[in-house]
Amino acid sequence: MCIKERKCRPALWAIVPFNGPIRSALRVHPTATGLLFYLSTLAPSSHSLPRPPVSSPDPAITMAISPHHLLLLLLAAAAASAGANNLVGELESLRSRSPSGVIHLTDTSVTRFLSSSTRPYSVLVFFDATSLHSKSDLHLPQLRREFALLSAAFQANNPASSDLFFADIEFSESQHSFSQFGVNSLPHVRLIRPHHSRLADSEHMDQSHFSRLADSMVDFVEARTGLQVGPITRPPLVSRNQIILLVLMFLASIPFVIKRILQGDTLLHDRRVWMAGALFVYFFSVSGGMYGIIRHTPMFITDRADPNKLVFFYQGSGMQLGAEGFAVGSLYTLVGLMIAVVTHLLVKVESLQTQRFAMVAVMIVGWWAVRKVIFLDNWKTGYSIHTFWPSSWR
Repeated sequence: MCIKERKCRPALWAIVPFNGPIRSALRVHPTATGLLFYLSTLAPSSHSLPRPPVSSPDPAITMAISPHHLLLLLLAAAAASAGANNLVGELESLRSRSPSGVIHLTDTSVTRFLSSSTRPYSVLVFFDATSLHSKSDLHLPQLRREFALLSAAFQANNPASSDLFFADIEFSESQHSFSQFGVNSLPHVRLIRPHHSRLADSEHMDQSHFSRLADSMVDFVEARTGLQVGPITRPPLVSRNQIILLVLMFLASIPFVIKRILQGDTLLHDRRVWMAGALFVYFFSVSGGMYGIIRHTPMFITDRADPNKLVFFYQGSGMQLGAEGFAVGSLYTLVGLMIAVVTHLLVKVESLQTQRFAMVAVMIVGWWAVRKVIFLDNWKTGYSIHTFWPSSWR
């Protein structure tokens, strides 16, 4: 600096290569780069030492800088590194409080952890909406549980890793965050990496990665981050204590079961149980129950024109509701029961008049049931049944 005699005393300058920790700090915190540019303008060119020629292609930046300015630069780099470490420490603390390791974020925490420029970590975010959990076609509760299994698997196989965190955001609490990410449909998962300066530029998980639930999510995470998630560990259907209790109950019931079998007084000896079982199998088969289980078919849907109305019959062959199958299956079962009554019970009735009246009633109800099935099939698919008379009758 210049003294009172308006003469400038040359300061002590040194050539400092910006590599190692200083370069890392500049890469992490852009403020340090701006400070470096400002410090470089303070160095008088008349008193600075000449720059040594660069003999190697190393892109390390060299600049004349005073010891005081160097100290300021080191302090700025240390502050930037401490800020990043604080964010990582807070995320690790929040992760440790969650059983599955999934951190719950709000608008405030999204701004702090995801919008920060000093973010040396990646975050996989699951977007959820509690109000849509009742829509079975979205499978949000199931996907949320699979996302928790994914997080637990990563935490179990990488207990000390701070490179990737798992989080979820709920729509009713964080509508602003949904708009920042540009999320307008669910299910939705985003991966925010350190180089993503804008949340909208983060990577979106395709719907194909939901096909095998957590197992297909593992492929997405490992392909994008290069980290190993590890095997997915699913909880058993029956816990260890429940298994022990079931075994004790079974052992205690063995003497009573043997006694009932020897006396011929068990459910397996009751004809009514076998009849009910046969009716259930028949109804389950003709109503498309197995199709509904495999395809996760909903019983009904909400009317798009009026959300307060429920739709039990969907017109169109591309979709089938569970209520449709149960309605048609009930009509089939009704006809089958009437035929069984006629062939097994009605023939034992001695009154001829009763037999005739019952036969007329069975034919009328059977005709109505078959007509309803044909009508529903024509209304849903557009196909109609045509009658064909024998050629000799024409």
